[in-house]
Amino acid sequence: MELKLDERVRKTIKYMRAMIFFGLFGLALATIVYFSLIAYAKIQGPPPLAVPQSTLLFSNDGTIIGESHSGQKRYWVALKDISPHLINATVSIEDKTFFQHNGFDYKRIAGAALADMKAMAKVQGASTITQQYARNLFLEHDKTWSRKATEALYTLRLEMNYSKDEILEGYLNTIYYGHGAYGIQAASIYYFGKDAKDLSLAEASMLAGIPKGPSIYSPFSSIEKAKQRQQTILQTMKSNGYITELAAQKAGIEKLKLVGEHQNQIGIAPYFQDAVKNALKTTLNFDDRTISLGGLRVYTTLDLEDQQVAEKSIETMIAADSEIQASLIAMNPKNGYVRALVGGRNYEESPFNRAIQAVRQPGSTMKPILYYAALENGFTPSTTMKSQLTTFLFDDGRAEYTPHNFNNKYAEEDITLAQALALSDNVYAVKTHLFLGEDTLIETAKRFGIKTDLEKVPSLALGTSGVRVIEIANAYSMLANGGKKIEPVLITKVENHKGEVIYEYEEEKKEVLKPELASVMTHMLTGIFDKKLNGYSSVTGSTLVKKMTRPYAGKSGTTETDSWMVGYTPQLVSAVWTGYDKAKPIELTAEKSYAKNIWIDFMEKALDHEPATKFKPAKGTVAVYVDPTNGKLAADNCPVKRLTWFAAGSEPTEYCTDHLEHVDQKEKKPELKKEKKPWYKRWFGL
Repeated sequence: MELKLDERVRKTIKYMRAMIFFGLFGLALATIVYFSLIAYAKIQGPPPLAVPQSTLLFSNDGTIIGESHSGQKRYWVALKDISPHLINATVSIEDKTFFQHNGFDYKRIAGAALADMKAMAKVQGASTITQQYARNLFLEHDKTWSRKATEALYTLRLEMNYSKDEILEGYLNTIYYGHGAYGIQAASIYYFGKDAKDLSLAEASMLAGIPKGPSIYSPFSSIEKAKQRQQTILQTMKSNGYITELAAQKAGIEKLKLVGEHQNQIGIAPYFQDAVKNALKTTLNFDDRTISLGGLRVYTTLDLEDQQVAEKSIETMIAADSEIQASLIAMNPKNGYVRALVGGRNYEESPFNRAIQAVRQPGSTMKPILYYAALENGFTPSTTMKSQLTTFLFDDGRAEYTPHNFNNKYAEEDITLAQALALSDNVYAVKTHLFLGEDTLIETAKRFGIKTDLEKVPSLALGTSGVRVIEIANAYSMLANGGKKIEPVLITKVENHKGEVIYEYEEEKKEVLKPELASVMTHMLTGIFDKKLNGYSSVTGSTLVKKMTRPYAGKSGTTETDSWMVGYTPQLVSAVWTGYDKAKPIELTAEKSYAKNIWIDFMEKALDHEPATKFKPAKGTVAVYVDPTNGKLAADNCPVKRLTWFAAGSEPTEYCTDHLEHVDQKEKKPELKKEKKPWYKRWFGL
C-alpha cells in the first residue's frame, strides 16, 4: 500500500516538475518574445505619421481660397486647437484609460474575449485609441491574425516614440467622421461650420459618437440614432468625471444648427490658384503628391477685393456675345506681390492662363523699355527727331522696312521724345531703336525681367516679338518703384502639415535701373494723359482722362491682333491684354477699346480706398517748364508750358524763341460814337 502511495507521489512530483519547467520555459519564451518585440520596435524607431491631407491656399488676409484633395477632406490641427469637450468625449467613449495604459488595455481585452466566447461571435471591441490610430495610419481594416500582429507592433512603436498628446492629436486628425470628412477639423466645418476649437459640449458629444458608425450615427443619416449616441457619450463623460449631471442635461437638449457643407472655395481666382500650384512645383520644387496631399498651408499674395474688381471689370466691359479673350495682372510695385490675376473670361470653358502662359505681341507697351535705354544713352525728354514716313534699308540695300503711324499721320517735322511717347509715334521709336543698336533693347528688356526670347529685328521697337502679360506688368513695376529689381511673387510662406514654416519669401533689394532715369521715364508716361502734348494727333490716353481721379503713368499698345493697356500709380501696377486666342485681327471699334476701359475701371475701383498719391521725383532729378513742341525751356510768351522731369544736368538750357513774333497784341478797335438821343427820349427815360 505504501509502495503504491510513494509511486503516486513520485508521479505527482514528476508532473509538477514538468509543469513548472514548461511554465518557466513558457514564461521565459514569452519574456524573450516580449523583449524581442520591444527591441524590434525600438530599432524600427518612430513610424512616420504623415497621412494624405488637403493642401490649403490662403489669400493675403488669411481667407481660404482653395484646396487640393482626392475626395478626402483633411485639415490637421494641433491638440491645443481642439475643443477640450471633444477630447474628453472621445477619450470617455473610446478609451477611458488612454492616459494610463501603454497602448493595450488588458482588462478590456480580457472582458471582450469573455463576451465573445459567451456569444460565440465578435460582439465587443477592445481596441485602444493607440491601436485605432495605428490601424488608420498603416493598415487595412481586414480582420486577419497577421494584421492584428502588425497592428500590435505599430502600437508599440507609437507608444514608445510619441507622447500621449501626440498620439491623441494624430488620432483626432485621422479618424473618419463620415461624408468625406477625415479628422476633427474637417468634421467640425462640415457638420457645424466652425473650427474644432470652437465646438460646444453638445456639438462635441455629437461628433464623438459618429466614428463608431458614420453611416449610422451621422445626424444627416439618422438624427434619432445620433441623439441616442450623444446621450450615451454625455453619460459616459459624467461617469468619468468630465462633466456634471446638469451640464449633461443641458447639452442633451441643446438644439444644434447643422450645416452639412464642406469648406470649399475653389471657385475663387482659379487662374491664380493654378499659377500658385505651378509655382510650388517649378519654383519651390515640391512634387505633385506633396502639393495635392501633403497638407501644406500655402499663404499667397492674392487680395480678394482686387481680384473681385478685376473679374468684374472684365465681365462688365466686354460684351457678353463677344468671343474676344482677356487677361489682367495687378501687382504691388514695391515688392512684386501679385494682388489680382485673371487668365481668361471663363475658367471652366478654358483653363489656359493667358496672363502667364500666352505669348502675345506687346505693341507700343514695349516703347518705355526702349526709351529707358535711350535715356541711359544720352537721350532726354527734349531730344528731337523728325516724324515722317521713312523707309529703312538693310543688308546693303537688299532689305527694307517702313514703319507706319496710326492712321498714317506724321508730324512732318521734329518732335520731342516726350511727345513721341505720348502720341506713340512709331517712326521715332524705330529710329531710336536703330540708333542705339538692335541688341540694346534686347539686353535692356532682360534687365526689366523679360525672360521670353525677343527677335533681333527693327520692328522690335514696336512690340512685334511676343512676351507674357506677367512680364510686362513686372517691367512697369520696376519703373514704378524707382528701378529696384523685383519678380512677380505669388507665395509668401508655406507651412507643412505640422505648421512648421518650410518656405518663406525673402525680398531682394537690388537696383537694376538708375532711379533718376526711372523717375524721368515715369513722368514721361504720365504724358499719354496730358493734352498739352497733343500734336499731329491726340495723346493716346485722351479718352480716359475724364474717368481718372488721380495721377497715372501708363502706355497702351496695339497690333493687328492684340490690344494692351499697362499703367500704374505709386501703389499699384496693372496690365491688361485683350485679343483672340487664334490671333484673329481685332476689327470692331468697341473691341479695340476694351483693354483701356478694363484698365481704368479696375484701377479706379481697386484704388478707391487709397489716397491719390503723386509720383515723387528721385534724387538727382530736376523739373523745368518746357515748350512741349520743341523741348526747349519755356519762355514767357510760349502758349503752352509743361513741367517736365530731367536727370540733373541733362535739362535744356536754351529758351524757346519760336513764339516771339506771336506776342499777343490786342487790336485797337475804333471808338464808336454814341448816338445822341432826342430830348424827349432823354426826358422820359426812353
